Amino acid sequence: MEITQHEKFMQMAIDLSVKNVQEGLGGPFGAVIVKNGEIVAASANKVVPTNDPTAHAEVSAIRLACQQLNTFSLEGCEIYTSCEPCPMCLGAIYWARLDKMYYANTKADAAAIGFDDHFIYDELELPMAQRKLPIVQMLRDEALKAFKQWEENTDKTEY
Repeated sequence: MEITQHEKFMQMAIDLSVKNVQEGLGGPFGAVIVKNGEIVAASANKVVPTNDPTAHAEVSAIRLACQQLNTFSLEGCEIYTSCEPCPMCLGAIYWARLDKMYYANTKADAAAIGFDDHFIYDELELPMAQRKLPIVQMLRDEALKAFKQWEENTDKTEY
């Protein structure tokens, strides 16, 4: 049986997730970013070794790919991730403008082993005043100055 390129890249993401657990480096997640059939970046979850709660496999791979390609836009690239992304990673995938996403495990599979992001989806549906995290808006008028300057800037790099 011939292994497709898609299966090869997904297996690499899965292998990263397995290795991460075996080496005690953190969660069982891996991601690979590919452009034109070539690997641009690959990473496992790095939350524990970096003490960075945003260093999920997908975000870490996106950071590496952007550095490698010297761009903030990953148009023309695809991501292979060992698990359906959490809300943060899904947002990062959209912001990075990846063309396509492939995933293996589901968010239900992740929830079953303690990685349950359902509370975030639930929180986003609530008005801010009803969320578990106290949220206070302040100094909006002062902050709007930067927005106005951005809006008026004719020499900005849009993203």
